[in-house]
Amino acid sequence: VRMRELVFLCLVGSILAAHHHHTTIPTTTLDPNSDEARMLRLEGGIENLARQLMMQQLFVEERIRSDGDSGIKQVRLNHKGTRTFFSDTHSMGSINSIHDHSNYINTIGMGEVIPVLNGIEFRTRHNDYKLRMPHPNSTTYHATVDIPFPEVPPSVKSQPTLEKQIEEMKNYFKAWKFQNPSFRDYRPYFKPVLCYMEGAWTTNTKTLDEPFSSDRHFIDAASWFDLQEKIRFTSYTGGKHNLENFSFLPTTIINMRNGTPEYAQWNYRILCHPIKGDLPLKAFEPVDDLASRLAHKYNLTKFSMTRSARFHLASEYRHAHFLPEKGYGVFQDRVYTHSIMDTIMNQIPGKDNYPAKIFDKSLGLEMLDPFSSSVNPLNTGYYHRRYKYDDKGAMGTKTNNRGFADKNLWVAQTTSNHIAPIHMNDCHKVNRTYTECKEIEARYTYAIPLEIIYMTPLNSWNPYNLPYWDRKHGRYTPTKDHRNGAFNATNAYNGTNYANYYWTPTAFFSGKELNHDAADTVKNSVVLRQRWSVTPVHRDGSSVQKELDAMKEMINHIGAFSNLFQEPPAVSGSAVQQAPDAHFRTSLATKDPPGRHYHELFIEDSDYKLALSGQTVTAETTMESSHTHMVEVAYDSHTHQWVIKKCDDMAHCWDGHSEILTKIQ
Repeated sequence: VRMRELVFLCLVGSILAAHHHHTTIPTTTLDPNSDEARMLRLEGGIENLARQLMMQQLFVEERIRSDGDSGIKQVRLNHKGTRTFFSDTHSMGSINSIHDHSNYINTIGMGEVIPVLNGIEFRTRHNDYKLRMPHPNSTTYHATVDIPFPEVPPSVKSQPTLEKQIEEMKNYFKAWKFQNPSFRDYRPYFKPVLCYMEGAWTTNTKTLDEPFSSDRHFIDAASWFDLQEKIRFTSYTGGKHNLENFSFLPTTIINMRNGTPEYAQWNYRILCHPIKGDLPLKAFEPVDDLASRLAHKYNLTKFSMTRSARFHLASEYRHAHFLPEKGYGVFQDRVYTHSIMDTIMNQIPGKDNYPAKIFDKSLGLEMLDPFSSSVNPLNTGYYHRRYKYDDKGAMGTKTNNRGFADKNLWVAQTTSNHIAPIHMNDCHKVNRTYTECKEIEARYTYAIPLEIIYMTPLNSWNPYNLPYWDRKHGRYTPTKDHRNGAFNATNAYNGTNYANYYWTPTAFFSGKELNHDAADTVKNSVVLRQRWSVTPVHRDGSSVQKELDAMKEMINHIGAFSNLFQEPPAVSGSAVQQAPDAHFRTSLATKDPPGRHYHELFIEDSDYKLALSGQTVTAETTMESSHTHMVEVAYDSHTHQWVIKKCDDMAHCWDGHSEILTKIQ
């Protein structure tokens, strides 16, 4: 087999050598038909082939860069309908396929996505990342620590009874909800963290490297080649790994050294960073997603309360105003060069972690801090989008963006030899007769923000003093002897652990859950929005999308922009208002397998009205634990309950859901 591969390479090299003349055969000393001459032609051909492959990869990346910005491109398809906007984009059921795993001590639910980072398009596994941050003191590659939980306010802990503790804790949540620190100063106990996705070309092309830990998912492959074969197979067949543990991570030729190709493997990870200071909720404003809104007939206010909602941050706090009745802010749109998001991203280090201290002087120019009034070098070991340099020989100080046309290209330099370097031989004329050359090497990583999560004192509040069994000592104790969390002494959890982190008293929660995702593993309770998706979208960099966004803005605010229409808009007649879909959730199924889970289902308004009139309607649930249910739903006018009459043509669902459905308001 190895001989056949060598013969194949020899043939390809010989063909390319016939068209490229980078290798010159010294015909005066070598017979052109000799073995040595043929080997020289072969080596030159293989080098040319490798360089051509490098150029092809560059072409693909440049094409993707010109198509859009760094950002999320697509989630897995779970919905479709008679119109294109019923199917998934970067959102639909939820932005970035986020869901809830808050029964885990520090796991954040996030499914598979297709991102683009600086022109590199890839597909992730099911993510379910953890609240971990780069190491604060070590530069060791991928050294991380858990983000510490906020403290419990002393005024809560000092209360004499549990009821009074609950009442005082609710006061802090009320103060946070209404952004009123004078009622209770919530700011030391409600800590925002930015979670981000980081990608890079790595030097480990042999053994599979799991870049970040997850309690629930991992790359299911023995090597990079094994992973690529599995991706090729599932892509060819349209199949899917049931546990969603495959990812498409490309390999490339990153350099040619003395005729030898150097390979690099793309990899990514998700980490979080504790934001310095307070981040008031007035800085968030929902991004209108007409496709998702129209699919469910939601107005913007209702849409902003769902997991499909995406938010953008104000450029400055002074331009934002908080709307307490809606829970987010509004601000005037404006052009900016530096925003709140830039300030936050500038706090995040690359692979050298928080001790990073790197200064870039490549191409004969030193990169400077673009927001310093004096000439200060820019620490390129931290993520940044803009820089300036002092070119005294040309036009003075200049400010540049990273990349050609990518407004979300945050980059950080690193000294880690785990990151593949890029090389260039920089030659320039010192005078008209002399050229000076210098070999330049650089190692960079790229990142985009995903979401801002507010950690609350509930993470640390343990008023019942429940024991916590860590991973080293008795991690299985809470569920030993078939304990599943039932409300009796025999089957109740025996304490808590990393996957059954139930500390908050039930009496603290009140009201109804806003919405629920099919991949949730936690029981149904909610307080306020803690996860604010601020992820950029790849298509937003497209000139077509920019035009569509402008049109969408004009249509949504016809009165404000009426003077911009070539013909004044006019609406005649009365149109029937579209009602939103009815939203339901099944009961919790505890049968194992498949394990504890819920499903959701949506019923269009016309079918909903038929059910209210006594008829039975059919709907398919969302997918959870690798299955869905086809259910027949009816409304019981005597008990005023929504019930499942049949589940997959059976009287009861095979996995233990009861017949009662919960309607989500």
